Amino acid sequence: VSRRTELALRAAAAKGPGTLVAFDPAIDKLSAEQRLIHRELPRAITAHELEVHYQPIVSAGGAAFVGVEALLRWTHVTHGSISPAAFIPVAEQMGLMDTLGAFVLRKALQDAKRWPDLYVAVNLSPLQVRDRGIIDVVRAALAESGVSPSRLMLEITEGVLIDNPDEMIRRIEDLHALGVRIALDDFGSGYSNLSYLQRFPLDKLKIDKGFVSALGQSGNGGVIIQAIVALGRALGLSITVEGVETEQQRVLLRLAGCDEMQGFLFARPASAKAIDRLIKQSKPSGASPAPPRACPAPTGCAPRRSRAGRRALHARRPDSRRRGRDRPCPRPDIAPPRCSC
Repeated sequence: VSRRTELALRAAAAKGPGTLVAFDPAIDKLSAEQRLIHRELPRAITAHELEVHYQPIVSAGGAAFVGVEALLRWTHVTHGSISPAAFIPVAEQMGLMDTLGAFVLRKALQDAKRWPDLYVAVNLSPLQVRDRGIIDVVRAALAESGVSPSRLMLEITEGVLIDNPDEMIRRIEDLHALGVRIALDDFGSGYSNLSYLQRFPLDKLKIDKGFVSALGQSGNGGVIIQAIVALGRALGLSITVEGVETEQQRVLLRLAGCDEMQGFLFARPASAKAIDRLIKQSKPSGASPAPPRACPAPTGCAPRRSRAGRRALHARRPDSRRRGRDRPCPRPDIAPPRCSC
């Protein structure tokens, strides 16, 4: 009874002052998992059990791969896969985030050499960003890998910007000076203080997946995404959206103006070798050229004429509502020789 009371007290303290929490078996289970992580995580780091997987990021227009996000994964020898949501907070409590963060950064940049046409996104924890040594860590990792700094996207969360914002502005400016880019991750899930977008030198907004899941179910979800996209456009920021799982979501997000997408619809996080195969499959060698696109005109169209030719045609036919083969092509972007009409 005494142990259960202590667990309930800790859970209440974690939720804030004035909170009442009754003991629940789930609390005991969570505590057991945390004890396991406290005991096993240092050993796992030494034994190289933690791996870096990657989730592709695709362009909204053509679904071509444009980048990958590095994600830390831990498969325990006896307990199997342990969620990052479970071991990352424990790593922060144990002071291991500097070690883990540097490992992910170095590994991601080394693997980035396998994909010269893609950028790689790496998450920085609040503890890493607040540490002044992060500049030297990033600089050393870039020098070691030889990867261009412009191919590295560092992702930070809104919580980083709250404490001592002036110092954080200087930190981000110092990172920018290395040539890397900065993305604000999970935008809309936290404080969403719009003044941050004006004050901080950011390059990209990543829309939280919570807004994506509401698409097609709530009208507000689409409205909010459109507002974020418009805001990002006005500030010169690119927009990436996370958690895309259905074709309907993909279409709606493309229409909303998002630049890039990421989610299970395109690919799940996978090892570097698996990403190699995905990239190879997305670029088949020896493929025959695509057939010419059909003209959208329902009755067909004549080849696009020069300005002088169009004037002569109007002189012969005053009626501008020409039909049939005399109708000018409504899609000059696919005019001959690409137009098949």
